[in-house]
Formats: sequence, C-alpha cells, structure tokens
Amino acid sequence: MADEQLFLRSKVIIEPLVDRFVAQPHTMAPVQAAMNLAFLHVPLLESYLQSPQVHVAASNNPELRGGYFINIPEERADEVRELLATIKRDRADMLKFAEAIAAGQEILRANATGFDLTPLYPKMPDELGGLVELAYDTDNQAQLRFMEPVLYTSPYYQESRQSVQLSFETGIERPFILSTPRLPSEDVLELDIPFRHPGLTELFKARVKPTTLAHLREALELNDEQAAVLRTMLSETPALNEDRHIESGGRIRYFGHACLVLQTPEAAIVTDPFISADSDAGDRYTLDDLPDYIDLVLITHGHQDHIVMETLLQLRGRVGKIVCPRYSRGNLADPSIALMLKHQGFDVVEVDDFDEVEFPGGKITATPFLGEHCDLDIRAKSTYWAELAGKKVFIGADSSGIDPKLYRYVKNHLGTADYAFLGMECDGAPLTWLYQALLTIPVTKKMSNSRKLSGSNAEQAAAIMVELGAKEAYIYAMGEEDWLGHVMATTYTPDTYQIKQVEEFLGWCKERDIPAGHLFKQQEWRW
Repeated sequence: MADEQLFLRSKVIIEPLVDRFVAQPHTMAPVQAAMNLAFLHVPLLESYLQSPQVHVAASNNPELRGGYFINIPEERADEVRELLATIKRDRADMLKFAEAIAAGQEILRANATGFDLTPLYPKMPDELGGLVELAYDTDNQAQLRFMEPVLYTSPYYQESRQSVQLSFETGIERPFILSTPRLPSEDVLELDIPFRHPGLTELFKARVKPTTLAHLREALELNDEQAAVLRTMLSETPALNEDRHIESGGRIRYFGHACLVLQTPEAAIVTDPFISADSDAGDRYTLDDLPDYIDLVLITHGHQDHIVMETLLQLRGRVGKIVCPRYSRGNLADPSIALMLKHQGFDVVEVDDFDEVEFPGGKITATPFLGEHCDLDIRAKSTYWAELAGKKVFIGADSSGIDPKLYRYVKNHLGTADYAFLGMECDGAPLTWLYQALLTIPVTKKMSNSRKLSGSNAEQAAAIMVELGAKEAYIYAMGEEDWLGHVMATTYTPDTYQIKQVEEFLGWCKERDIPAGHLFKQQEWRW
C-alpha cells in the first residue's frame, strides 16, 4: 500500500493563511502587511470581541455583503481572543513598524517644506532605519520610499506568519476573505508551513502525475494523524478531463471572472488564475480542465481577485513563468508583485509597457493599464496582447476607457485585435474599502466614494473599441459567479447599474455588427 500510485482528488482546495487571515497582496508584502495588521486586522478582531453577535448578524445581512465583519460564531470567541493575543505578542515588531510608518509620514508632513531632507533622517523612528529614503517629487511633496527588496530580509517579513489549510470544496460559500480569519476545524488539514514549501508543489503536481502517500508524507513533513487525513484527499484515478489539450489551431476558454486559458498544441497561457475546484457543478471549467503544463501565467494587477493565491499555489510546479507588471519601487500603495511571488517560490518575469515575452509559437506584449485604482499612484498593473495561432487577443482586465486615446497607441503599435476582453465593473468599491489601512491621513466618506475601483462604463468601453478597432468584444463576469463570492462579495440584479451598462454596451456592439457577449461561467472560442 505504501507504493500505491495516487492522485490528488479534484475537489481538494487550499486556503493560504497569514496569521489566520487569507493571504492576498496586502497581507503578504511586508509594508502593506504591517499596515493591514495594525490598522485593519487588530481593530477588526477587537471590534468582534466587543460584540460577536453584531458581527455575525452583519455578516449574514445581504445588504452588508463585503463589509468588514467577522463571521465566526460567538461560541468560538475565545479562539478569536487567543488569536488577537498571539498577534499582539508575536507580531509586536510588525505593529511597531506600522506605527513608525505613520509617524514617519507625519514627520515629513510637518517638517519637509522644500528644503534639504538630510536633517530629518535622525528624526525618523528607529524601525524605519535603513529601510526608507526620504524624497521630494517635482512638486516639492515629500514621501517615504521603501527599500522593498531589503524589507524581505528584515524582521518585518516573517514566514512564520504563513500556514495553509487543506479541505474539500463543499459548494457552500466560504466567509469573506478580507474580514474573517480561518480557525482550525475538524474537517480541515492544518499545515504549519510557508507557502514556498516544496511539499506543496509535490502535492499539487499529483493532480496530473501520480505519487505515493509515503512520498507526500515525507515532502510535507506530516505526522500519522495528518497523513491519515491526507489519504482521504487522494484517489487511485485522476480527475483530468480528456479535452484539456488541443491538437490543432487555437482555443480560448473562459474559466470565470478574469481568467482565460489560451491554447495551441505547442503552448498554454493563463490570465489571472482564479479557478474553481468544484468538478461536480457542471457549469464551469475547473482545475480538471487545465492543460498539464502552462507556459505563462499573466497577472494584470495586484487586487485579491486577480492574484488568487489559492489557485496560484496549486499551479506551482506546472508553470514555466509568471509574467507581472513592474512596480514603482517603494510607493506605499504599490507593492512589488514580482518580489512577493518570487518569495513564494515562483519564477517571475517583470514587464513594462510594450515589453515582449515569447512562448512556443507566439508572444505576449505588455500593454498599458489605465485607472481602476482609486487614483492612487499604482503602476504595478498591465493589460496584455497575446499573439498565437494567427490570432491577436487584447486582455484588458479592469483597465478603464477614461482616456480612450491610449488605445490608439496600442493599435498603432500592435495592429488590430481579433478579440478584446474588457472589464465593466463600472461602480466599484470606494477607496477606503481596500486601501483604508494604507492611508496615513483620514479621508472623508464623500472623498472616498468619489474614488472607486471602477472599470469602464458603456461609453468608455465603446470608446476603447473605437480606438482599438477590435473585431469582437467580450465583457468579463463581474463577480457574478456564485462560486467566487468569498472573494468578490458582490450582488447584482437585472436593474443594477453595472448590468445595465453592460447591456448598453452590447447594444452598441450589435448596432455595429460587432460580435460581443457578457461572459458567465464558461465559454469557448476555437479557430
């Protein structure tokens, strides 16, 4: 039995955790992780402990979906209290670092008046020493510039914060990932290992190549009890679908949200992987439909619905390289996607606008990404242009058409796209929903609501099509798939503004005989 050849079952899922909160860019990158821990997670845990019943009730109120409420039953409040005490004890250095960042910004606001900044270095909190540079922009506005590569070697990046939970997809919506920590559970396999642990690569390779329980036990450093639980997650037969590869031409499959799989017989490209494990649903492509090897994964930007660690960790070992946009090198709101993913064991290529990355039989070109980030100076965002099997595909993600002339430059440089995939979440969440913990000066609700995480409306999407000249247009689902509610927390009706705007854009396309559609769950294009 020790040599029995086994595969990982189709419906096994992983939740990567950081101090029990679900891992996403703002809980992983050192600066942003410290700020979120100090100014979001600790206050959130404290609020829950004051009124657990209020949090649970709010979590189950549809009108408050996506709010910052902890959905943990009151009878487990003592476990939450223990989690808070552990964070305050074991992450004291990180909490002090976050407070030092806020204090450093205040020192600059009070003292940086356009004159030499050298005298301010000794005034900075000790925690910032060697980790920041003080600099003016050309408008004489001073800022802290973080030495982010150095920070990954500092006490403020702690792999001991990381762990993973393995369980089965139940089809029941999980609690919202930005607010509810994951506590231990009887039906969950707890692994106290960092995300880069090679054992995770071995585990998820077992989706496509058989292995033995003994090998996985050694690779993951499991005890008897853990190994017994893992055995229930293994099967004698693989769950892979036979049509996951193609023998000729090209194919694009829509896996949901902003995830596309572009294939030829020679190569496979996946964009913003966010892939269901629920192979029983029958209404979507799942992990079982992925090709065995993926040449490139394209990451468009650093929001939690586009860098989905629970999917990415399952692909490590099956991916050649991850392509991601270059960041601004030290901006508080703009962590490096490349640094973050390299420290989780991925091979990463960082690109700027119009950089090219070749793959067998084709190439990817990085193209500009405009807006959608609440007017913050965030540069780690990119759209992409894929050329494969004689077709050109524009992968627009959540980029906005607020200045459509930009897309004229894309067309002039790269030609006419056969397919354009666009985001139309045109009434997104306000500034403070995602970035509150990074703001060192409070903003008014009115100000926050004026700056949203919004993609194109109908007029802007039409303007993109006019300038881009694409032959076909397809709009991503905007969190409408029920299986990703734990990340998106969105609710739409036929009368919702975003849905009406999509309908208006599709009408515009129909009037001009442009093939178009609003994507949902799964779709395929072959040529």
